Amino acid sequence: MKSMIRDISLADSGRRKIEWVKRNMPILSGFEEEFRKTRPFEGVKISLSVHLEAKTAYLSKVLAAGGAKMAVTGSNPLSTQDDVAAALAADGMGVYAWYDASPEEYKEHIRKTLEHGPNIIIDDGGDLVNCLHNELPDLIPEVWGGCEETTTGLIRLRAMERDGALKIPMMAVNDAMCKHLFDNRYGTGQSVWDGINRTTNLIVAGKTVVVAGYGWCGRGVAMRAKGLGARVIVTEVDPVKAIEAVMDGFSVMPMIDAAPLGDIFVTATGCDHVIHGEHFRKMKNGAVLCNAGHFNVEISIPDLEAQAVEIQESRKNIMGYRMADGRWLYLLGEGRLVNLACGDGHPAEIMDMSFAVQALASLYIIENRGSLKPGVFEIPGNIDRRIAMKKLESMGIRIDALTGEQERYLGSWNL
Repeated sequence: MKSMIRDISLADSGRRKIEWVKRNMPILSGFEEEFRKTRPFEGVKISLSVHLEAKTAYLSKVLAAGGAKMAVTGSNPLSTQDDVAAALAADGMGVYAWYDASPEEYKEHIRKTLEHGPNIIIDDGGDLVNCLHNELPDLIPEVWGGCEETTTGLIRLRAMERDGALKIPMMAVNDAMCKHLFDNRYGTGQSVWDGINRTTNLIVAGKTVVVAGYGWCGRGVAMRAKGLGARVIVTEVDPVKAIEAVMDGFSVMPMIDAAPLGDIFVTATGCDHVIHGEHFRKMKNGAVLCNAGHFNVEISIPDLEAQAVEIQESRKNIMGYRMADGRWLYLLGEGRLVNLACGDGHPAEIMDMSFAVQALASLYIIENRGSLKPGVFEIPGNIDRRIAMKKLESMGIRIDALTGEQERYLGSWNL
């Protein structure tokens, strides 16, 4: 299968990265061994669009070990690692991605991945599904279903479902307990600050951090900022989440009030124009802006560019914008996912759980082929429990089990 990658000679470096994460992903390693014996994906064609770094590559290899024919691309131009892409291509997969692809190149990579003619789609943000429905609808009859990794992707899918536009069944991987409770909270919480600290080399302690959005990702970012010694302000539009942020010990206010107070701003909402023109006018000199949502629309870059009288690269992955009054505002990673545009993404142990959900959700689609109608489906609870037990086993932790008497008690209403 012919690939579109930057440089095949980088494959050895990519293989070393994949081997490193494999050593720290015991759940997927167990599935790889199991799938190699049972071959549950024999002959199944899978098109995958997830941030193309080592952990995603290992998921692809695990599915291939089960017999899947893989076509792989990235879900963000700045998160693709060229050596990892080369390693997968050298192993015979169809890989269509390179770092810093132009918008036109990125769209072409998505399209090439779908031209594989998939039976299953594994998506991160909804670009594969969007392209399938809008550009390659003739392929839809062969698609048995798909899996969506992110909150943003599920927002798009549920909008399609509401409008009657979704033509395939999609598994809501992001909503699985073993995904959002750990990946979104602990994974995002750590990797966002890994990206910020690596890129800026500035201290967090003593600064004021503004976190836009208090979903699971925002909770993780705020929790880690507090642990690093920052004062934390949360902005929200959901009154319930705002109360939760207050009771977790954070200040809550509108963005317009937080704008002049923040030293570091992190958006994690899944919405657009969360920080825009009127906010930029109020920010202090040296404020750092970054995004932890899937698309680079949460911070309004057009507004930032319109207000700037000078734009310069201040450091790798940091663009400086000088305002007319002399203030400098700094944007990290082009406003894209800071943990991947400026770092290596979530820790391997966290993605072990998330990608285990992807693998078992894909298997669920095969086992239920033909009975799933177009729409968005929750991950069955037994998948979460199976993964959670495997995670505990890998950590050397045992837990209690209900006795028969206890099960009867919990299942009874006449106590």
